Amino acid sequence: MIELNGVNVPFIPITGKNKQLPNSTIKSSDSFENIFQKELSKIKFSGHALKRLESRSIELNDNEISKIETAVETAKAKGAKDSLVMMKDTAFIVNIPNKTVVTAMNIQEKPENIFTNIDSVVFT
Repeated sequence: MIELNGVNVPFIPITGKNKQLPNSTIKSSDSFENIFQKELSKIKFSGHALKRLESRSIELNDNEISKIETAVETAKAKGAKDSLVMMKDTAFIVNIPNKTVVTAMNIQEKPENIFTNIDSVVFT
């Protein structure tokens, strides 16, 4: 979301022509199509994954999310469909075509350490 005067707004406010919005990489001169494509290219988290992140106290910073996005692009280039993305001690099951994290877990907390229905593994 964009922060405008200390308030997070879920939309892009209309500003003067070609002005940079505060704290934003989006310029008012960007077309809807460009903004839409940027949003589509981002990794998404399913409701299940968000619940697992919260219940397992897994927090991701922008750098870690970027690493997951890079792993997804790498897996996609190899034709993967469902991948296990390993980052440090955290495992993410990601549906590659939809760019959606399906679930997340700390591998030290997973008792059986068995992952099924995946066709690839990416280490970040």
